[in-house]
Amino acid sequence: MTTIVLLAILTALGYTAFYSINCAIFPFGRCRRRRCDGGRVYSRVNRKVFRECRRCEGTGKRVRIGRRVYEYLRGEREAGNR
Repeated sequence: MTTIVLLAILTALGYTAFYSINCAIFPFGRCRRRRCDGGRVYSRVNRKVFRECRRCEGTGKRVRIGRRVYEYLRGEREAGNR
């Protein structure tokens, strides 16, 4: 039983480390909006009419959640050191 718990903890720590490194190297991920096609959102009725995606502002890329958390914590640390 102890080995299963230890394995689960090590797996969670490994995944967290991998995701943290991934966010540091690649801070941007693709826009996760379902209808966003590289920054364009097409009309449901007429596929020729489109507008820019509001979530990614037409770029097709968004800042990852892990990077947002990192920037928030860094700002809090800097604010505490002043």
